[in-house]
Amino acid sequence: MAIPERLLRYRFHLLAALLLALASSALVYAAPRFVTVLAYFWPLLLSTALFLVAVVVFGKTSPPAAADASGKDLIDYVAGQPVPDAPLETPHNE
Repeated sequence: MAIPERLLRYRFHLLAALLLALASSALVYAAPRFVTVLAYFWPLLLSTALFLVAVVVFGKTSPPAAADASGKDLIDYVAGQPVPDAPLETPHNE
């Protein structure tokens, strides 16, 4: 008599587990195979891999940037006095 009482006590848990098992088995049955997904997305995966290889190659072969000098020039330019523009032409009087 104790087993049916415990089953009734956990009936919602058992129902949720059964629904989860049914949903996951339906997804496994209805989902496309991995090879199908790979065959569809292989150009995207290949181009992404080539891009990442190019980033690594350029990162290793390019010289380090002179960040201090260019930043100092930019700060001097921003903090300095503005350069006056060339005077505009005088308007023509008709």
